[in-house]
Amino acid sequence: MVRRGRSGTANAATVHGAGVRRGITVAAFTLVALLGATSTGLAVPPPPPNPSDSDINSAKGDANAKAGEVGRLTNQLAQAEQKLSTLQDDVELKQEQAMKALVDLQTAQDAATQAQNDAKSARQEADAAAGAIEKARADAKKFAAASFEQGSTIGSVSAYLTSDSPKDLLARAQLLDSISGSRINAMDRLQQAQTDKSNKDAAARKALDVARQKQDAATRAKGNADAAQAAAVSSQQAQAAQNTQLEASKNSVEQQLYAAQAKVSGLQGQRQRYQDWLAQKQREDEERARQAALRAAANSGGNDNGNDDGGPSRPAPAAGSSIEAVIARALAQVGMPYAWGGGTGSGPSRGIRDGGVADQYGDYRKIGFDCSGLMIYAFAGVQGLPHYSGYQYTAGRRVPLSQMRRGDMLFWGGSGGIHHVALYLGNGQMVEAPQSGSYVRVTSVRYGGIMPYATRLIG
Repeated sequence: MVRRGRSGTANAATVHGAGVRRGITVAAFTLVALLGATSTGLAVPPPPPNPSDSDINSAKGDANAKAGEVGRLTNQLAQAEQKLSTLQDDVELKQEQAMKALVDLQTAQDAATQAQNDAKSARQEADAAAGAIEKARADAKKFAAASFEQGSTIGSVSAYLTSDSPKDLLARAQLLDSISGSRINAMDRLQQAQTDKSNKDAAARKALDVARQKQDAATRAKGNADAAQAAAVSSQQAQAAQNTQLEASKNSVEQQLYAAQAKVSGLQGQRQRYQDWLAQKQREDEERARQAALRAAANSGGNDNGNDDGGPSRPAPAAGSSIEAVIARALAQVGMPYAWGGGTGSGPSRGIRDGGVADQYGDYRKIGFDCSGLMIYAFAGVQGLPHYSGYQYTAGRRVPLSQMRRGDMLFWGGSGGIHHVALYLGNGQMVEAPQSGSYVRVTSVRYGGIMPYATRLIG
């Protein structure tokens, strides 16, 4: 509190210096008036800029246009993301089809190899049977010729064929017939074996032809599957490139939107400061008139007795105590990096380690805000908030989402607790610090997982 005495000059200088340091508050003007100052040189400072309604409306129109373009690009990006997801599914399907074709090709190759080996074995068996038959035929001819020409047979049979009598000759002929019959039977069996082997050889060759046809078909199918997979990958990559371009365009327009919104907020802030200046000046004029009337009634001859008939002056409002001031503080941080654990009532601060995702993004090396830290900064002029979204949820009056309004805090969570908070801007928009690797941004309200109540600290 500033003391006032009868030394008008010294006390006036003291009060004036204090008023300058406090931004020339209403209290300073009141004190100066009470000291009996009569000069108009003690008027409030020059008025701040007062933007016209046209300027404000033009800025709002530009911001609305940018918001519409952001919405359009957001819709396009959502559709593109859906298409990219579909193409990615198609790539995975084509990969599986290519794998199936590879397995089928390997199976066909194995079957062809086995059929080739079977055909080779069948030919070898048929060739062996044919050789045995030819040898048996040759032996039979040789045996018959030798027997009739020499009149004897080989081995112990010759003991029965040494006589030249008709009876002995008949016995010899019967024996030859019996031996020849045995040879012929053996030869017939060999002939049947050759036929069987030949049939097997023919079947093996046919199986080999079929196996080779299947192998050729599998090879073509593998080629087609590989081509289809390559085409799917190409489409997916092209769509991903398009998505990247759309994302870049959306980010660019979002930055323009942020700038336009900041301009609107700046102009509205100027208008508010001008209106505050008008109200302050009016209060000063009224106080001067009241003091002049008091002096005239007291007929003090111009001496100021130092009585403070007007009572103590009203202090200026705390900085950031209005909804617009809170929103302006939050919007001023758009583009600031996300840093887990970052953010105080004074501004961004260095993030901290979490032993997980935040560390992977290097949040502990960044200066910025996390979601609850941004709320701490935005509402610093209203009340101190704990650095935990769950506690912030219960820090004010909770209202149903159907009644949420500009300046309320929105929360997301579930049975496990609250995990995110953002500041509602109205018109379905909010400002938030999303997650590690991102930046403070303005975006549309997400209703998936949102808590049923908003928290209101002002109003």
